Amino acid sequence: MFSAFRDGGQQQFIEQPVTESGEPALSRTLEWALARLDAPLSVADLARHAHLSVTTLHRRFRAEVGSTPLAWLTAERVDLARRLIEAGTVPMDLVAHRSGLGTTANLRAQMRRRTGLSPSQYRDRFAPG
Repeated sequence: MFSAFRDGGQQQFIEQPVTESGEPALSRTLEWALARLDAPLSVADLARHAHLSVTTLHRRFRAEVGSTPLAWLTAERVDLARRLIEAGTVPMDLVAHRSGLGTTANLRAQMRRRTGLSPSQYRDRFAPG
């Protein structure tokens, strides 16, 4: 059997226990953040909600989600922006605000980075009618 501590009092890394429901331990925090994409959210806000340090949150995000918290948050915001753009009725400045990307300049940059298209090009290609 292995000791929970290394020589010199340094703790070993122990794998995360699976929650009893079988859900990822971060599922409540992910749902909480998804409901607030339009609000200013930082990695520290996510860590606070999960009752974790920022460092532990990063480690758990990598293990459970496969990315960093900021990368996940940005991807979710871009996905929301894409859905709003596809609806075809929301002005771009409102898409930027509702998706939490803030400005149309940031919306343009993030959309181009993730889809290769500007928001207007994306709307022309994917919005109905």
